[in-house]
Amino acid sequence: MVLGEGGFGRVYKGWADERSLNPAKSSAGVVVAVKKLNHESVQGLQEWQSEVNFLGRLQHPNLVKLLGYCGEDRELLLVYEFMPKGSLENHLFRRGAAFEPLTWETRLKIAIGAARGLAFLHSPETQIIYRDFKASNILLDADFGPKLSDFGLAKSGPAAGRSHVTTRIIGTYGYAAPEYVATGHLYVKSDVYGFGVVLLELLTGLRAHDTNRPSHQVNLVEWARPYIASGGRKLTGLMDQRLAGQYPSKAAANAARLAYNCLCGDPKSRPSMDDVLAKLEEIEARASAQGSRDALPPRPAPAARRSPYRASCRP
Repeated sequence: MVLGEGGFGRVYKGWADERSLNPAKSSAGVVVAVKKLNHESVQGLQEWQSEVNFLGRLQHPNLVKLLGYCGEDRELLLVYEFMPKGSLENHLFRRGAAFEPLTWETRLKIAIGAARGLAFLHSPETQIIYRDFKASNILLDADFGPKLSDFGLAKSGPAAGRSHVTTRIIGTYGYAAPEYVATGHLYVKSDVYGFGVVLLELLTGLRAHDTNRPSHQVNLVEWARPYIASGGRKLTGLMDQRLAGQYPSKAAANAARLAYNCLCGDPKSRPSMDDVLAKLEEIEARASAQGSRDALPPRPAPAARRSPYRASCRP
């Protein structure tokens, strides 16, 4: 019944009564995911408290639901809604019949949903810095709808008049923003950097950090930065081969440019998550409109011959 394992401990599959949420027999009731603390985990208690404090009071369609928790002696448990498609990480990087390549439309849907979750956390009413945005923390429901999970490293945003939170450096190599790694200063827009990394992974199908690649390609952001800055043919060579070219090139170029802006070295120059979400929704809308136009039958040629000057005119 083991679903996975992380720094906190193992995650198990279980069942609970739909109304009372009491334990139920196998295959009866609703499926849940139960995270159990590994007693050797150094940060376990703090992460458990953080999960309870944040997910216990937050509700959003793009955040995983915390159904319950248990703290008894050294046994610390967290019970979540079950996400049948598992993590984005598995679908992007694992091979096999169980993990078919994600289509362009599905990747864009995941990016938009994840952006909504982060934008909610950053809103004035919530003011939370997620701090650990990565592909393995994005879980997918039966329809590939994304939900952010694992709030063990989340921090309340900076107090009024301050731009950042100073904290001990904890996170995942390859996703953490450079200013946070260098100084321990955690900004709201440090999350935007992490989003840019995941968006880049969605475009390329490559891990943020992979020592199995040639030395100059180990860090995906540094290697890909020139490609996503210029777009065009350079970007084509970087796109995930599992897409087999089945994606709108203009939409991909716009998404790559957005990733480039999110990955800016200066946090002040990065867009807000509200701006990121608006841009992704615009990319999706334009691609859908283009697809609808392509599906229409061709228009008949006009009877009168147009002036070549008027034909080339653009508003």
